[in-house]
Amino acid sequence: MSELVVENRPTILVGIVGVGTAIGKTWTTARVLRALRERGISAAARKPAQSYAETELGTTDAEVLSWAGGDLPLDVCPEHRWYPVPMAPPMAAEVLGLGRIEGTELLGEIHWPSATHVGLVETVGGVRSPMTHDTDSAGFVALLRPDRILLVADAGLGTINSVRLSIEALDVPGCLVFLNRFDGASDLHRRNRDWLTFSDGHLTATDVDDVCAWILGEEPPVR
Repeated sequence: MSELVVENRPTILVGIVGVGTAIGKTWTTARVLRALRERGISAAARKPAQSYAETELGTTDAEVLSWAGGDLPLDVCPEHRWYPVPMAPPMAAEVLGLGRIEGTELLGEIHWPSATHVGLVETVGGVRSPMTHDTDSAGFVALLRPDRILLVADAGLGTINSVRLSIEALDVPGCLVFLNRFDGASDLHRRNRDWLTFSDGHLTATDVDDVCAWILGEEPPVR
């Protein structure tokens, strides 16, 4: 399977997953991408498939990532993988009367600019959300074989449960939990971060610069 992404494979390949839908996975990816590029790092993002409501056209995930990275939206996500139905991609494809989506097909369609140092691949929904007819987001990341996995979570109520379940589904050591929308003034947010870090032993971050340092193999302050 890895041969499908060997050509122009970035030096560091990052799989980005979320604990659920609408927790800010795309905006987190865009912020990380922009921060890397501001540091002079050659970085790009890819969204292998996206589904959306027609009213979202103009602000789809691929378009948001294209603004952050300077690529064309159709470079971020191939045109035939844009599904204008707000359901998981394989369900949207069925509604539209299109064929099955296979995980290996999506892998083979990921193309990177030459000499890309960091490549970010954003999945869909939560880790158990169907991404293709034969795998979910966790399974697709396993096929991708990334060098790093970033798990995006909310910081409020339910965070510990959703992170635990998501990491169990991913079944890989060493992923970074990014607490999106973290408010340092919130006692709950601080306690959730500390529980995940010190009680559960997960690597956590609340700052995009720390995420970039982790991606690049530096020693970020985990906070």
